[in-house]
Amino acid sequence: MSKAVSALDGATFEGFAKVEETGLRGMITVRGDLASKEMVVAVKAATGAPVPAQRKVTSGDKGAVAWMSPDELLVVVDYASVNETVATMTDGLKTSHALVANVSDARAVFRVSGDSSRDVLAKLAPVDFARDAFGAGDIRRSRIAQVPAAVWGNEDGSFEVICFRSVAQYVFDVLKVSAQPGGEVGFH
Repeated sequence: MSKAVSALDGATFEGFAKVEETGLRGMITVRGDLASKEMVVAVKAATGAPVPAQRKVTSGDKGAVAWMSPDELLVVVDYASVNETVATMTDGLKTSHALVANVSDARAVFRVSGDSSRDVLAKLAPVDFARDAFGAGDIRRSRIAQVPAAVWGNEDGSFEVICFRSVAQYVFDVLKVSAQPGGEVGFH
């Protein structure tokens, strides 16, 4: 049996901001009626977090939940507990028209941190990264350069970038180029 590895095995780059692959994450796509009682209870049971509002991320003692669309959530948990979380959510939603799918191995996650992390992202995504427009707990589905991605803000001022695993090297490379010393734009 082979051991699971992340897309880029923890690649990091330190420029005017730090870019790092965060390693394996448990990620579950959940589709259904986000306002239903069953969804609210299932999400809370699985993560300890409430169902987030539009373009928001909520956190609980067992994971985080990101709003992805009017009928879709991304549940993020510890990689080792993802199958248990899928089972918990599937059981909680068994009377609902819903989909619960483990997408952990199809995704890669990067953290962009440092005082100028907004500069890195503002050069790559058509998103308003001004502090008053995008803060902790905010998420946007957009793109990083030429590929689909989601970006959310953390409490410590860093950002998480989620993309398909198949484009992880490309995303890391464009984040790295954007964070090169001398490329600061003074956005922050």
